[in-house]
Amino acid sequence: MALVVSHHTMKKLYNTVDKRILKERIAKSNEPRTTVSFYKYHQIENPQQFRDDLFLAWTSFGVLGRTYVANEGINAQISVPDAQFDAFKNHLYSISFLNNVRLNTAVDDNGKSFFALRLKVRPKIVADGIEDPNFDPSNTGKYLSAEEFNAKMSDPNTVVVDMRNHYESEVGHFDGALLPDVDTFREEIKVVEDILKNDKDKQVLMYCTGGIRCEKASAYMKYKGFENVYHLEGGIIKYARDIKANGVENKFKGVNFVFDERMAERIGDEVIAKCHQCGTPYDIHTNCANLACHILFIQCPNCKTKYDNCCSEECQHIFHLPEEEQRAIRKGKKAERNVFKKGRFGSDKGQGTNDK
Repeated sequence: MALVVSHHTMKKLYNTVDKRILKERIAKSNEPRTTVSFYKYHQIENPQQFRDDLFLAWTSFGVLGRTYVANEGINAQISVPDAQFDAFKNHLYSISFLNNVRLNTAVDDNGKSFFALRLKVRPKIVADGIEDPNFDPSNTGKYLSAEEFNAKMSDPNTVVVDMRNHYESEVGHFDGALLPDVDTFREEIKVVEDILKNDKDKQVLMYCTGGIRCEKASAYMKYKGFENVYHLEGGIIKYARDIKANGVENKFKGVNFVFDERMAERIGDEVIAKCHQCGTPYDIHTNCANLACHILFIQCPNCKTKYDNCCSEECQHIFHLPEEEQRAIRKGKKAERNVFKKGRFGSDKGQGTNDK
């Protein structure tokens, strides 16, 4: 399983360039790149060594993106130069447990999805809050193709569950799916168990962005006594590609939220969400320009101009203060930042975008 990378000399194992420089560099670049994601649950004995070897190899290929490595496996969302894609893929497949791992290529890709390479060792590749030592995440539900997923959705004895967070399902989801009002997967996995506690006789269909969350969730539901558990293979990303390639009806409404600079992949033309500030139909997220807030919310182009990319008049005021004053406001307030308190349309606080 070991990667073949020499460690006999000192190597650079982390990015040290200012992110503003990196963002400008990728914005100006004309290099064709492909955004790709993959994951694999597999016992990794030394995640730190595996991570360091991977960083060296991927740096040589010009890979950018975000990847988590843990004892339970790997979860990667990355961007690879087209000229290096074959070399990258050959190297990846040379790692025994990643040989022929499914690579989900982006549906709507501009090559600007990531600007730096970040690989982090985490306790888990998906934070689930499950501490039960008897839970086996490898005992998953059954995979469904796009065609099979569509067919089972029409069965009256079926419940479809969106295993993503509220800000993801707000901009796009399968028609008729259960959409839990949660901020994190850790919350959702327990919420879904409680909501479906009286439906163990039904077929449970799960889906998420690329498959990693619903794969673990399907195993958890089986562990909790649900017998007929299924999940969409490759998630929404693969579904979007397969329905186009095979001429299958698209039952996904809106856009697919993605965790990179693009924010979303356009699956169809329908817009099902609204600007959190004025209510105009719109479905692309942004982060508040006030770094003391930086909340994720939906903002249409008109409000973007009106509020200078800020979520409220209060944040707009702070954003226009001298940098020294902004730093003073941010100082010592890291724990109070709202980065992970995602915006919700209809809130009665601020401009209706968050819980500040």
